[in-house]
Amino acid sequence: MKLFVRPVDFSKVNTLVYHLPEGPSLALPPEGIEEFLALEMDLGHICDTSEIDGVVHLFPRGNA
Repeated sequence: MKLFVRPVDFSKVNTLVYHLPEGPSLALPPEGIEEFLALEMDLGHICDTSEIDGVVHLFPRGNA
């Protein structure tokens, strides 16, 4: 159960970094990724640093 879930403001996101379970990561543009993120929020952890550097990190379950 997530108590403090803050929505991601995609107007400030320049890059989405998807961290794969085996270590590598993929950098993706944020366009059209909102629907994907809505599904993934229950399957892992999101680290939103968009206020600082414009990046959102997604750690899928097993890598969170």
